[in-house]
Amino acid sequence: MELLVVDLNQYLEFISNKSSSMNGGDSDSDSEIKNLCFEVSKTLRETGALLVKDPRCSVQDNDRFLDMMENYFEKPDEFKCLQQRSHLHYQVGATPEGVEVPRSLVDEEMRQKLRALPEESQPSLPVGPDPKWRYMWRIGPRPSNTRFQELNSEPVVPEGFPEWKETMDSWGYKMVSAIEAVAEMAAIGFGLERDAFTSLMQKGPHLLAPTGSNLQRYGQLGTVFAGYHYDLNFLTIHGRSRFPGLNIWLRNGQKVEVKVPVGCLLIQTGKQLEWLTAGECLAGMHEVVVTNRTIDAIESAKQQSRSLWRVSSTLFAHIASDSILKPLGHFAESPLAANYPPMCAGEFVEQELAVINLKGNKD
Repeated sequence: MELLVVDLNQYLEFISNKSSSMNGGDSDSDSEIKNLCFEVSKTLRETGALLVKDPRCSVQDNDRFLDMMENYFEKPDEFKCLQQRSHLHYQVGATPEGVEVPRSLVDEEMRQKLRALPEESQPSLPVGPDPKWRYMWRIGPRPSNTRFQELNSEPVVPEGFPEWKETMDSWGYKMVSAIEAVAEMAAIGFGLERDAFTSLMQKGPHLLAPTGSNLQRYGQLGTVFAGYHYDLNFLTIHGRSRFPGLNIWLRNGQKVEVKVPVGCLLIQTGKQLEWLTAGECLAGMHEVVVTNRTIDAIESAKQQSRSLWRVSSTLFAHIASDSILKPLGHFAESPLAANYPPMCAGEFVEQELAVINLKGNKD
């Protein structure tokens, strides 16, 4: 199955030419945009994922970012560990391989659900922590006063990368902008105010969080780099990786190997969106595994003497830590709303981090 591809240019041009909040108005362009927004909300509800083209996010931007991150992940482990901040829940700096535990390894309810999937849709079950590195880089302003300092800490810059901050910020801000456009479109499609989601995202602990998987060491068919899991944040966006291997699960349980076209970004639903919509959108399940297509890409990279680190250019967009997660608008009337009681977003994040072994000690 092919995921829906949405060209954000149409929406962005419409918004820039119109100061209306989309309430009222019956012009053809209003109607066309509302239909497009409905398609976005419908796709997020039914599949948990969609592809977008954003004129502000170029292929060159993504390549520049991937080049720098490949260079970083190729550094010795001892160097990368200098950027580790376990006492800050690994929410800034480096997370070494073998730290993050996939939820499907420790969540018995999730394990029962995945066992019920048809054989062709079964995920590759992890046997231990993920053998991937990750780097967390905060994008956007942080609140001056917050109950959740560990989730809103200062960034960590590795030595020897003078272009680091500018490259990370440039790509990160562009991807947050794409998320904001999709969040507005989804809100309109769901019959909410245009800023229903984006107003809660202001000063959120958004994280540009590229992963690095060493295909030289772990590039065997079936290796699980990121075990079956959902994302705890609001929406996740990925630039195109140079190595395939991402599988996602649709709401109906169907397993789909994702093929991100050149120039596109992949967006997936996270647990915070599930909370805000009382389960109308479910957090999308996914995994990263070495597949036959990954093996082919490894062989091609070897022939061209390219890096054998699989880098994902992933960004986690969050609801602000001190905002309250609860079903919004008409979703509060859902019979499932009681399953999503009001909770501070930062508190929710800390609970989720503890489960997957990322809530380090403060000592």
